Amino acid sequence: MSVPRRVLVCQNKSCQKQGATKVLAALQTQTTSDVQVEASSCLGQCGNGPMMLVLPEEVWYCRVQPDEVGAIAERHLKQGNPVKGMLYRKFHPADQPKQSK
Repeated sequence: MSVPRRVLVCQNKSCQKQGATKVLAALQTQTTSDVQVEASSCLGQCGNGPMMLVLPEEVWYCRVQPDEVGAIAERHLKQGNPVKGMLYRKFHPADQPKQSK
């Protein structure tokens, strides 16, 4: 059995000031029943919000705006392709070397 996919949207003060409530509402209307969308407490990345964390993959999105939620829902949550241009570079560097074995 696979681990259920969850999306956490920070609802702490800093992220709320940057529009996290609207991001959460938009996401709740655009995801499928197999994705749990949850309001979360602080994700520890204040000043870069609204923050969104997709689990179990541990994919971080920063500065998410309500009008960008559709791209994340469609491309990442439904098709399995993270939206590279919106990833949080602290955890997903643009020039990450490919591991070879």
